[in-house]
Amino acid sequence: MLNAKSLLDNLVGGLNQMTGGQGANGLTDKAKAAWNNQSTLGKGAIAGGLLGVLLTRGGRRMLGTGLKIGGMAAIGGLAYKAYEDWKAGRSGGTEATALPAPEGSAFNPVEGAEADDLATHMLQAMIAAAKADGEVSEAERAAIDQQLDVLGLGADANDLIRAELDAPLDVGRIAALAGSEAEAAQLYTASLLVVDEANPAEKGYLAMLAARMNLDQALVDNLHAEAARL
Repeated sequence: MLNAKSLLDNLVGGLNQMTGGQGANGLTDKAKAAWNNQSTLGKGAIAGGLLGVLLTRGGRRMLGTGLKIGGMAAIGGLAYKAYEDWKAGRSGGTEATALPAPEGSAFNPVEGAEADDLATHMLQAMIAAAKADGEVSEAERAAIDQQLDVLGLGADANDLIRAELDAPLDVGRIAALAGSEAEAAQLYTASLLVVDEANPAEKGYLAMLAARMNLDQALVDNLHAEAARL
């Protein structure tokens, strides 16, 4: 049975543990050389977690030291701070980010099924965002499949990741995963942490996602401000 929250936390945690929270700069010289010689999506596997395959292509912010407490809690905390500031009419990024969000809130659910559903949706959103600049090449996909075979994540986790990699990029499908405004803010945050905003295709994907989710522009601005602090 898939435990999506544990999967998300372990993948992000494994990546940060391997790199000391410093991305490629935290690797040994030998590992760094291997990192630099890997194909785009495949290089993340060197960092100790499959999620790294989806996050390391442009020095992703999720590799920073601000996300050591666990993938879902960290994303929820960022979204919660931005959301609360937005509701209060404040601009984001003006104070230290409070991580994690309050337990039991929509940003940090404690019920197993609720937390698992949210983590599943976050994983789906992140994988989709990582594909926003184009299709995964055959070589990149082969590298991912090879890592899935050796990481021991379990059949359910492998099936989820492979299904999302195989699915056509559909921003409407990802937007429809959000069952509330709070979840929409978190799925947007998860996507934001994956994309490279300097890439026009990825920047455009984020804009479409925000529009499909009917996120207020002031909230979107706050989410970007919080992510920029990492």
